[in-house]
Amino acid sequence: MSTTTPEIQALDDDFRGELVHPGEPAYDDLRKVWNGSIDRRPGLIARCTGVADIRSALAYARRTGGPVAIRGGGHSFPGHSTCDGGILLDLALLKGIRVDPVRRTARAQAGVLLGELDRETQAFGLATPSGIVTHTGLAGLTLGGGIGWLMRKYGLSIDNLLSVDVVTAEGELVTASEDVNPDLFWGIRGGGGNFGIVTEFEFRLHPVGPIVYGGLLAWPMDRSPELLRFYRDWITDVPDELTTAIIHRWLPAVPTIPAELHGRPVVAMVVNYCGSIEDGERVVAPLKAFAPPLLDLCTARPFLSLQSMLDPSFPRGRWYYMRACDVGELTDEVIDIAVERGLAIDSPYTSYPIFQLGGAISRVPADSTAFGGRTSGHTFNFVGATPGPEGFDAQQDWVRESSRAMEPHQSGVYVNFLTDEGPARIRSAYGPSTYNRLQSLKQKYDPTNLFHLNQNIPPN
Repeated sequence: MSTTTPEIQALDDDFRGELVHPGEPAYDDLRKVWNGSIDRRPGLIARCTGVADIRSALAYARRTGGPVAIRGGGHSFPGHSTCDGGILLDLALLKGIRVDPVRRTARAQAGVLLGELDRETQAFGLATPSGIVTHTGLAGLTLGGGIGWLMRKYGLSIDNLLSVDVVTAEGELVTASEDVNPDLFWGIRGGGGNFGIVTEFEFRLHPVGPIVYGGLLAWPMDRSPELLRFYRDWITDVPDELTTAIIHRWLPAVPTIPAELHGRPVVAMVVNYCGSIEDGERVVAPLKAFAPPLLDLCTARPFLSLQSMLDPSFPRGRWYYMRACDVGELTDEVIDIAVERGLAIDSPYTSYPIFQLGGAISRVPADSTAFGGRTSGHTFNFVGATPGPEGFDAQQDWVRESSRAMEPHQSGVYVNFLTDEGPARIRSAYGPSTYNRLQSLKQKYDPTNLFHLNQNIPPN
């Protein structure tokens, strides 16, 4: 149980949520995050119920001087959403969502998960671009950019952000939008959690679904060389309504896949077409005609089904390790490396997607947000995974070798896919001019670097 100190008592007197200390029954469960390989022990977990609790917890952190971690969904690969010692501000209780179907906007609090927002917006046949796994936290995904199945038609999550409410390092609640604190709004859109705690997001919504055309197609992995070359040519003139990702992996043992295919090494493609079903069938037809798929789950389906399709492959508690990079295009050299790294997979849990970018993402001016990958063609995300510590070292080695092999062809990196890779990699995610601008913004809003458990941009 905790030892009450004057600082703890002052916080307790001013806190409406729950304060959880080491040794208390709920502590071990609440300290865990999505990535099971992260094992950290905060000195205090503050389960905030609103802005007042967040401000009180930050005042405590300033008085005690310990590290401050902010957790929305807890999906940070390197574990930035928790800490050893210090205080963890757990925002999971902030679940408010308000949809305005007339204005086509939605407001969502910082503890909302992607699937929770989708469920509310789809009740009106609307959606905003978000990620690919529904138990991901909305806050962290958005602050880094937000890639997902609608991005080529409607842009990134940040491209649909209208305003945010932010608690600064000094405890001030401010609004940021194109018209109010526009410098902060620029940095929030891609700069991560460096400038404050975003407590609420306002998004633009678009007509999507409730039925879309999409799903997964898979071929034997030895077809990867010809499929990737076909794919490279095919996507040169596909409409923005289509977003795809190629995945090398072994087929998982999930109910949607026939048992006789479980464990088969494949090159798979996830497809989402957010226009009419008829147009989607027509656009995807050449892909299906390339060669008969080993597995064809691409059909008309609820958008909510498509959004949750990859959830079983990324459960909470599995051990994950990753490296990522952007490339400009799928050259023959890049394809050869992609094929070789796929054939080297030796775990049923390890995989890597190649996300198709372009479309609406590339039409946003590069300097209008802090996102650094507007001109990239594809994002590679090498993810090594195991159920627990056994075999984890080998999967980490596969990830590192894959990253090294792709290094000569990198054009940047998506900040949400970074792990703890050092300042140079963070700079490469933004580019020199954007990074320098972010440093100046950090100096203005967080000069003591209170919010440093992130892909950190130190003040200049």
